[in-house]
Amino acid sequence: MAENKIRLQKFLSEAGVASRRKAEEMIRSGMVKVNGSVAEIGDSVDPQRDNVYVSGKKIKKESSLRYILLNKPRGYVTTTDDELGRKCVLELVKGVKERIYPVGRLDRVSEGALILTNDGEFANAMMHPSKHVPKTYRVTVRPDITAQQIDELSSGIMIEGRMTAPADVQLLQKEEGRAVVEIVLYEGRNRQIRRMCEALGLEVARLKRTAVGSVKLGMLRPGEWRDLTAQEVESLLTAAGIKRRGGSK
Repeated sequence: MAENKIRLQKFLSEAGVASRRKAEEMIRSGMVKVNGSVAEIGDSVDPQRDNVYVSGKKIKKESSLRYILLNKPRGYVTTTDDELGRKCVLELVKGVKERIYPVGRLDRVSEGALILTNDGEFANAMMHPSKHVPKTYRVTVRPDITAQQIDELSSGIMIEGRMTAPADVQLLQKEEGRAVVEIVLYEGRNRQIRRMCEALGLEVARLKRTAVGSVKLGMLRPGEWRDLTAQEVESLLTAAGIKRRGGSK
């Protein structure tokens, strides 16, 4: 019945296949079939009646939801697979039976807190630009940073004709040839910190995400991961302005 149908990309996201945006790319590329026919953007499915396949594999909605915090090392890309043969973050979370995927991105040379999940609603809430879930970074810049540059980073930098949102910037450490600052972002534009610093003539020598919302990296070593607690999941949803009945799991 029509009232039981949902958008195909929403189904794929909730089934833990990929984020909605990535699911749309998969649909456009012809990887997705519904009841034997190649799917198109705009298609809807009944999860109870329709058969959905991605690259020939039948997709079923996950019965259990999983939320993982990974300390991503440098050198890994935040994709489920990579056509260039580079190391992917999923290689670090072997043994997880659910089809999890990264929430947002950290570029290959960046490191730190990365959340992976199979909960499409949660992932979309974390990544949606209107939700403004804060992300905290420890950034080492060269050769130095001035009070004026800190003010500019805080108030916003013009990137591709659009100002970045105000950020919280605090100087943590300063020595000859380098400085360490903490930057809290409330939006998630592509390579934002690196591009903000580049606009001010600063070289980013190291970039580490130390927290997503109130969830901190803590003592996790590079390459290690742990499951988020139910309270941590709820705190992230609250930060995104999302309330769900009956909890998150």
